[in-house]
Amino acid sequence: MAHDRDHDEHDHDHGDHDHDHDHEDGPDEQERAERAAIRRHALAQIRQYPDVALRLKAHEVSEFDDDLRRLIERMEHLMVDAQGVGLAATQVGVLRRLFVFDPNEEGPCVVVNPRIVDPSKSRETDEEGCLSLQGVRVPVERSTSVTLEGKDANGADVQWKLEGLSARVVQHELDHLDGVLIIDRTDEENRKRALGVLRPQPVLR
Repeated sequence: MAHDRDHDEHDHDHGDHDHDHDHEDGPDEQERAERAAIRRHALAQIRQYPDVALRLKAHEVSEFDDDLRRLIERMEHLMVDAQGVGLAATQVGVLRRLFVFDPNEEGPCVVVNPRIVDPSKSRETDEEGCLSLQGVRVPVERSTSVTLEGKDANGADVQWKLEGLSARVVQHELDHLDGVLIIDRTDEENRKRALGVLRPQPVLR
């Protein structure tokens, strides 16, 4: 998922730009260019709409082996490099029920065979972006708090009680594992606008 982190990063860049003029202690242009290049490289490895994998339902994981751990490690690196806050296995073309996310900005976590229990009746609409739908942000209604249960990379039980952005992120990623995208969760007007951005533009010759 590309949510507030993308938006904040954009705003932060403007702040740093102004800061450079005054104090010259922000990141320089070379660092910015390097971060942008790393992000582009990561996004190139993430399936982009309308890739068919994004519409497929992932399967339960039954084997917690080295192959699974290698997949998790790759996804964690991709999420960080793409400056995202969540990434589902279907977004890298793997139909396994797992996703990585950063619940507290202290580093990525993984949940295998995730399920959401006790979603709050309180719901809130906020804009969401997605690493697989570049250039699109649409309003989506989600529960404001959830309990997330599942397994870790070794098959042990894990549980998180999440609120706010973290709760939104895991609902977004769980949707991915069922082939559901943010354009399916928004209103018709925003969906049409998003599809206009996503639709390939004709090449003028």
